[in-house]
Amino acid sequence: MPDPTHAHGEHDAGHCTIWLDGERRRAPIGASVAAALALHGWRGTRSSVSGEPRSALCGMGICFECRVAIDGVALRRACLVTVREGMEVSTRHA
Repeated sequence: MPDPTHAHGEHDAGHCTIWLDGERRRAPIGASVAAALALHGWRGTRSSVSGEPRSALCGMGICFECRVAIDGVALRRACLVTVREGMEVSTRHA
């Protein structure tokens, strides 16, 4: 079975291609953006004002710690958004 984390652009059933901080990645269809970030080893989705890394905490949209920019729209909660083909996610400009 092909590795779902490959970035070679092959289309395999059940996965889509997304862009994480400019890097092409594969993610399971139906997964949240937060799950896709975790799958690929992202340790934080943003930094606090003091520079501390932040990432998904509650997993249900209450804490707002998983904020990212999705397709140019800032302050999206990664735990509430499902990945889709061609989605661009930025943890640098959230």
